Amino acid sequence: MTLAPKPVRIALACLLATAATGTVVAQTRPNRPASAERMLYKDASQPVAARVEDLLRRMTLEEKVAQMIGIWEKKRDIQDAKGNFSAAKAARAFPNGLGQITRPSDKRGVTAGNNAAGVTADAVNRTAQETADYINAAQRWAVEQTRLGIPLIMHEEALHGYVARGATSFPQSIALASSWDPALVERVFGVAAREMRARGANLALAPVVDVARDPRWGRIEETYGEDPHLVGEMGLAAIRGFQGTTLPLAPNKVMVTLKHMTGHGQPENGTNVGPANISERTLRENFFPPFERAVKELPVQAVMASYNEIDGIPSHANKWLLDDVLRREWGYKGSVVSDYFAIKELNTRHKMYGTDSAAAGRRALDAGVDMELPDADGWSTLAAMVKSGQVPQEQVDNAVRRILTMKFQMGLFENPYADARTAEAKTATPDAIALAREAAVRSMVLLKNRNDLLPLDPAKVGKMLVVGTHARDTPIGGYSDVPRHVVSVLEGMQQAAQGRFAVDYAEGVRLTRSRQWAGDKVDLVPPAENAPLIEEAVRKAASADTILLVLGQNEQLSREAWADQHLGDRQKLDLIGEQNELARRLFATGKPVVVVLLNGGPLAATYLEANAPAIVEGWYLGQETGNAVADVVLGRANPGGKLPVSVPRSEGQLPIFYNHKPTSRRGYLFDSTAPLYPFGYGLSYTSFDVGAPRLAKATIGRDETVRVSVDVANTGRRAGDEVVQLYVRDDEATVTRPVLELKHFQRVTLQPGEKRTVIFDLKPADLAFWNVDMHRVVEPGTFTISAGNSSTALKTATLTVR
Repeated sequence: MTLAPKPVRIALACLLATAATGTVVAQTRPNRPASAERMLYKDASQPVAARVEDLLRRMTLEEKVAQMIGIWEKKRDIQDAKGNFSAAKAARAFPNGLGQITRPSDKRGVTAGNNAAGVTADAVNRTAQETADYINAAQRWAVEQTRLGIPLIMHEEALHGYVARGATSFPQSIALASSWDPALVERVFGVAAREMRARGANLALAPVVDVARDPRWGRIEETYGEDPHLVGEMGLAAIRGFQGTTLPLAPNKVMVTLKHMTGHGQPENGTNVGPANISERTLRENFFPPFERAVKELPVQAVMASYNEIDGIPSHANKWLLDDVLRREWGYKGSVVSDYFAIKELNTRHKMYGTDSAAAGRRALDAGVDMELPDADGWSTLAAMVKSGQVPQEQVDNAVRRILTMKFQMGLFENPYADARTAEAKTATPDAIALAREAAVRSMVLLKNRNDLLPLDPAKVGKMLVVGTHARDTPIGGYSDVPRHVVSVLEGMQQAAQGRFAVDYAEGVRLTRSRQWAGDKVDLVPPAENAPLIEEAVRKAASADTILLVLGQNEQLSREAWADQHLGDRQKLDLIGEQNELARRLFATGKPVVVVLLNGGPLAATYLEANAPAIVEGWYLGQETGNAVADVVLGRANPGGKLPVSVPRSEGQLPIFYNHKPTSRRGYLFDSTAPLYPFGYGLSYTSFDVGAPRLAKATIGRDETVRVSVDVANTGRRAGDEVVQLYVRDDEATVTRPVLELKHFQRVTLQPGEKRTVIFDLKPADLAFWNVDMHRVVEPGTFTISAGNSSTALKTATLTVR
């Protein structure tokens, strides 16, 4: 018998194997082996779209589905017992390749975990070099040992810096928002991207651009506040820092994932993943804008859907949200990724399809989700669902097309590896640490300064008593790993005091047994244990000349509630435990007391406001907390931050956001509807005068832009920063409009006596709203244009639109 030529025999063998296994194979030209065919997708000179289509046509159904999933809880399937990546195990578990690895820096699969957010309590994760080695081994398997050599996405958390062992920890998001400084935020996330890419990570699950309108919600610390314009500006800055403004990615950049679309920040009764009982108009006016701006103005390639439901439809099942609005209306071309276990939670939490995970998977895919994280659940049988006709092949192809586009735009086909030898040296560099300190200083907000107690004169401090458990054990917020060094308030003050004044310490009040953000159980320290600590602080205060009192929260007292056994939302917003009693006893000494708050969410600290001589809101300030606090308290820096949220007097005022409708805030019996501190508020060690806005034209057409000039002068004796804020009110409209809407802002630094004119261009988009037919329009009429340094300290001018 005459044998066929060898290439033909190979092709026939492949066909026979396919018939035996039922596997769909990639198409090749007749009678020509794949190895002889030009691999266009490997040619970096070709357009990304052409490379994607070339690769897509070569992929089997199973290879496509593999690109749509990650691995996390089952990392043992790709690792040895010590946690090293194992190509042999990966090949057995994922013969068709894999889309991405969830948090390669952690030791999931080695260290037992109990959470859904990416961090395990008490875990010691990989060093920079260990992470780079792990990622390189995984990429080497994917690129060199899988059939088509498709590299892996390596995603990591990076909410306020790269969440990895030894990486630089910056102020938490709500603190960064308090800086009102987008240029600073861009620099911060440029460092985070650099540190991530040094280890081989290429996708950040950040920034969070949720608008937060309920301070009980433990995740409010992850946000940039309550205003859509401020959130949008800070979110855009973070994106520019992470990935730049163009694609493909530069070698030191990573792609972003916008989180979480949407309505997440105003959950029912303030509890995480609660229904967002809000209308389409509220979505469009408040929650959509940061997402819409991001996907229209920058090359975003990943958006994460939110856990919550809107009008009975969870976001991961909401085709109107993810397809009609995001893709068709806004023109978004990138991927939609699931939040961790969210497809599974369509059943377990939302009670939609019983135990039918495949049904939940079909619904999510049809709604527009492209990637299931952190592992495959709803899509574990996706290939079979396509073969049986339950899922259209086109849906899978569209999802994979978007995923492959990301990988090409990341540059992974050309450079999938990190330089493990330099990863450690590129982490927490001196410039990064200096930036962390600068960011912490610029994020602090001076809330009260009676009789100009602050700044303290080092020559007059005398003996300082630093009080507070977290003055020594410094909280840095959720979504953090362990930095190389965290400077506590006590350490920072001791360093600043050398040769100038003495520093003593008293713990004062303990809050919780642990401050492990990832730990499920939260045990409050009982009053009986705190009583002697308070007495000790009072006793030490008797011999002190100045008291620095650190109060607030820690990572367990306001955090992401990701499970019924892991709660983090608050019913009450005042200081927890015996902190007010400690403050009362120290105020009673008559000594000057400076209160520094370290906290994740707004505190209804009415007792402190009424009685403390000076209050500085620090939020969580990152690894340079102590140095930054010393800089501000001792006057080496002048605080210039402003509140990105309204701070309530009590929970009974909620919701308390500033951009409310005219019929809201009518009044209460026996109490005020005014917040304790308003949105945009913050004091300085100097004084400023912000003038009334001057309009270049008093009357404009509906499609015209008007230039607005605002004079700001430093009328005090110190250099300082002021944030000039520009607000708009539509005086009459065919639907109700908010009493105020922030449209522009600029932070400026002025020397004593210096005056500057800040220029804003007020565009038609700044005056537009959604009318009764849900069309975005500018209606003729008058608009009140307001300028000032908070939402309650404003001067106005009138603009007429004809």
